[in-house]
Amino acid sequence: MFSARLLLGIAEAPTFPGNAKAISVWFPGNQRGLATAIFDSSAKFASSIGVPIVSLVVRYWGWRASFVFTGLLSLAYFALFWRVYRDPEDDTRLTRGERVQQAADGRQEPSVDTKHTASLWYLLRQKKVWGLSLGMAAYNYNFYLFLTWLPGYLNTALHLDVLRSGMFTAVPWLAATVSDLIVGGWLVDHLIQTGRSATRVRQAVLIGGLVLGLAVAGATRTSVPWLAIAWISIALCGLAASAPVGWSIPGLIAPPGSTARVAGIMNFFANLPGVLAPVVTGYLVGNTQSFRRPFLVAASVLVCGILAYIFLLGEIETITPPVVAP
Repeated sequence: MFSARLLLGIAEAPTFPGNAKAISVWFPGNQRGLATAIFDSSAKFASSIGVPIVSLVVRYWGWRASFVFTGLLSLAYFALFWRVYRDPEDDTRLTRGERVQQAADGRQEPSVDTKHTASLWYLLRQKKVWGLSLGMAAYNYNFYLFLTWLPGYLNTALHLDVLRSGMFTAVPWLAATVSDLIVGGWLVDHLIQTGRSATRVRQAVLIGGLVLGLAVAGATRTSVPWLAIAWISIALCGLAASAPVGWSIPGLIAPPGSTARVAGIMNFFANLPGVLAPVVTGYLVGNTQSFRRPFLVAASVLVCGILAYIFLLGEIETITPPVVAP
């Protein structure tokens, strides 16, 4: 089981950096919020419908059937993506007018890196890259905590059966989907397109989203299911609003041709806490039979992420590598 999960992690790792790269080659900077929110919110929506559906599959056909079910869905998506997606220069469906418009919109990122792109070592020494990576690491810790332990929390701490916990799990993930699309996507783009400072708008959503995520601590103060779900929904709504903004930033701060590299760095460091969150939570719950400490740890991690966004990320602008004389 551990080996299968490891292989799944290896296989899915390029998904979000690849999405960030695709957004950067298809959309100008002031339209990337909603485009990013569409793919990011899909992850939340999948949890809102996936957990209840898998709960039903497990109840009526057993846990093995749930793996077959999700595996077949993945294969179907692979076939669809392989058939549909192309980079702009390879997409025969684009008209000449659309190509002219895309160039006029100021698309800065080439879809294929050139020899002049920033090196990995250079990017690892940039304060902005670390600020983004640490902020997203704080987000990911909480995201994976809820993704892996929310049904268990409802079952263990609030004494709901598997089917009811699956249904209750859908509520905060549906709320997160809406917040992701409306706040992290549409509202961010709308404010920027109407003349607001792009940096201030994005910083406000990034930091404000993590601040709302601190509501996870409120769930430690109640044993009433609907009230606990309300606190968790607030936390997930805040986190979900910040996520598409975070994922749009690699395409905004990366030197030309380096978006996927910056997104890969961010994704690597952001997923380390994603690995730790289920383990740390399981250890603390096993020792205390309570979710109070895991939720407080999650809130503490968010405080660190807020500080990283404030003091390290700073102005959201393109990193300019030094010019090397020939």
